[in-house]
Amino acid sequence: MTNSQLTPGVVPGRLPAEAYRDNFADHEPPLDAHEARVAADRCYFCHDAPCITACPTSIDIPLFIRQIATGTPEAAARTILTQNILGGMCARVCPTETLCEEACVREAAEGKPVEIGRLQRFATDRLMAKGVHPFTRAPATGKRVAVVGAGPAGLACAHRLAMKGHDVAVFDARPKAGGLNEYGIAAYKATDGFAAAEVEWLLKIGGITIHPGKALGRDMTLADLRAAHDAVFLGMGLAGVNALRAPGEDRDNVRPAVEFIAELRQAADLSSLPVGRDVVVIGGGMTAVDAAVQSKLLGAETVTIVYRRGQEKMSASGHEQDHATAAGVRIIHNAAPVAVHGNGAVREVEFAYTQDGPVGLELLPETFRLKADQVFKAIGQTLEGAPGDLALSGGKIAVTGPGRTSVAGIWAGGDCASGGEDLTVTAVAEGRDAAEDIHAFLIG
Repeated sequence: MTNSQLTPGVVPGRLPAEAYRDNFADHEPPLDAHEARVAADRCYFCHDAPCITACPTSIDIPLFIRQIATGTPEAAARTILTQNILGGMCARVCPTETLCEEACVREAAEGKPVEIGRLQRFATDRLMAKGVHPFTRAPATGKRVAVVGAGPAGLACAHRLAMKGHDVAVFDARPKAGGLNEYGIAAYKATDGFAAAEVEWLLKIGGITIHPGKALGRDMTLADLRAAHDAVFLGMGLAGVNALRAPGEDRDNVRPAVEFIAELRQAADLSSLPVGRDVVVIGGGMTAVDAAVQSKLLGAETVTIVYRRGQEKMSASGHEQDHATAAGVRIIHNAAPVAVHGNGAVREVEFAYTQDGPVGLELLPETFRLKADQVFKAIGQTLEGAPGDLALSGGKIAVTGPGRTSVAGIWAGGDCASGGEDLTVTAVAEGRDAAEDIHAFLIG
């Protein structure tokens, strides 16, 4: 352990320069052509394939794997991208271990599924590397659609609408398109600027104009968009962050995990990022795991995830939990924060043990404290500034069917809409399906 790693407080440069390069390298390197053919040969090419049903975008998985096995990976990529235009990123970040690969008959029979995610990455990467776009734009319809949010739902919706011949204007509050793919996932899952490269490739369809730095409610209203466009799709995600509701959470170095991850993703020099010696992450989802693992990779000495319920209720998959513990992260279950202690900056977090009782989660009298000079909140996000008179459900925009809101001519999808699963692949499916419904509406 280096001296800089032992330095108390939140400081940059805890590791030697080469350690950052190694720690944040591609955590699952791509298959080469031979490895892909071998992996593809394990598929049974099921007629009634359970993996297709388990995929939120319903990719014909046996077909694309057969295409890889027969030496036509570009055709495999088209099969994937027809259903999921962000198939390259989804191949990197999808929890395949709880979706298609969990449903694989090889998993049931042998405990080792076909490597569907890695095969999907092999095919889509090969096509994107050629710099070509496999789809062509239909003749222009003269219809204009506004899409709010350049994340997975918004981009999938925009691409499908542009392919149908409509003109699409995409507005996003951030300076770069991509949404959570660009700002919200662990850096080692999408290396070498892949999120931005995928957006650039997607835009080759034509007919899509990105307007960065434009936030709904600040730079334009829903009424403005409706007046200037024939339809509107809302896919702006969730900008608010839930509070701990514990005294002292306003102390220095207590911050949302999503902010930390976004800063890390956009940093040109990882050694310049300050990180604590003792880091505590509160939450049980993928954001908590990504923040915790990357804190450890930046040189934190101790990193602890604390989740208020049992392990079986963590939304982060077992695979991701195992990845965190393998990286040196400790996970404590059945504990909730009751106070953040310190003089100006955080020094300790006090937790109470919990149990699920007949009336819900109960705090037990026994408490404990964890030393912390940096705390990340990863306990969920909220819709910030619900637009217009749209009906809400569970704090999100209420939708029915393929993303229809309570107001005619307005659709929604992704994390900001009700019924989502907070997954990139689900957001893509919702954006794509909303686009099909918008197209039907526009052509009468």
